[in-house]
Amino acid sequence: MTVSNGDKGGLVISMGEMLIDFVPNESGVSLAESKGFLKAPGGAPANVACAITKHGGSSAFIGKFGDDEFGHMLVGILKDNNVNSDGVCFDPHARTALAFVTLKKNGEREFMFYRNPSADMLLKESELNFDLIKAAKVFHYGSISLIVEPCRSAHLAAMKAAKEAGSLLSYDPNVREPLWPSADAAREGIKSIWNEADIIKVSDDEVVFLTGGDAEDEENILSNLWFDGLRLLIVTDGERGCRYFTKNFKGRVGGFKVDTVDTTGAGDAFVGALLTSISKDTSILEKEDKLVAALTFANACGALCTIQKGAIPALPDTSAALELIAKTKST
Repeated sequence: MTVSNGDKGGLVISMGEMLIDFVPNESGVSLAESKGFLKAPGGAPANVACAITKHGGSSAFIGKFGDDEFGHMLVGILKDNNVNSDGVCFDPHARTALAFVTLKKNGEREFMFYRNPSADMLLKESELNFDLIKAAKVFHYGSISLIVEPCRSAHLAAMKAAKEAGSLLSYDPNVREPLWPSADAAREGIKSIWNEADIIKVSDDEVVFLTGGDAEDEENILSNLWFDGLRLLIVTDGERGCRYFTKNFKGRVGGFKVDTVDTTGAGDAFVGALLTSISKDTSILEKEDKLVAALTFANACGALCTIQKGAIPALPDTSAALELIAKTKST
């Protein structure tokens, strides 16, 4: 699947990590107590790329894998999900990243990572597919690729190329504090590229981590996270939905009640759904009624992703989200 510079066509590119999550096959136990694990593909940027194609959108993934069984399996999963893999490369000397993810009784997660270093951390600027990057209508990324070189420099070069080509920059910091040298290093690294983005999505927990203040305090959010030039700031509040802030309007969109099993990938399902809508109609960023509709759809997708284990296997399609919205309206 080749993309030319002139073919913007709603393409959303996700850059960063893709890994294998090993999820306990029973909920509410520690890693040590678990008798077995379910092997599930994951990594926030890859989850977003797969979520977009679930809704008929066009997506590509840029990242690096170990030249190993797991790496080739993950690239196969991208292809199976109709994600363009022209930006993928393999490292013969490093392994594909792994994460063991514990599910607590409430469905929330705890992580143990195996990356020392993993292939995704070793992506170099010289390995980037700049023709692909310049074709993006939306360029989406997280913060994990900012932690170490050389992938930090590759990340910054890709952002710069996308911005110069006229892409919208979408940032979901996806805070994973254990991967950073310290909490302060995480905050500093995450904020180092903050003012480049057009669209930023953070969770309520991430608001607390990044600001040290109350996630419900609008003044705290705006004084610490808003900047001139940002077009859309989203704060997700779990099953309660999300809040949105733009230069001209702000508000809250309610969430959906479901029987949560595993929250892995819920934020990525939300982001993928939202970016699909934006890639098809950027006026969503200026028109509140359109934004509210897009966020309602994104909330439904986030909720549905929690009703089964894993991230990519649990991503809902458009019809499932629309059915949940219709069912909720009718009750």
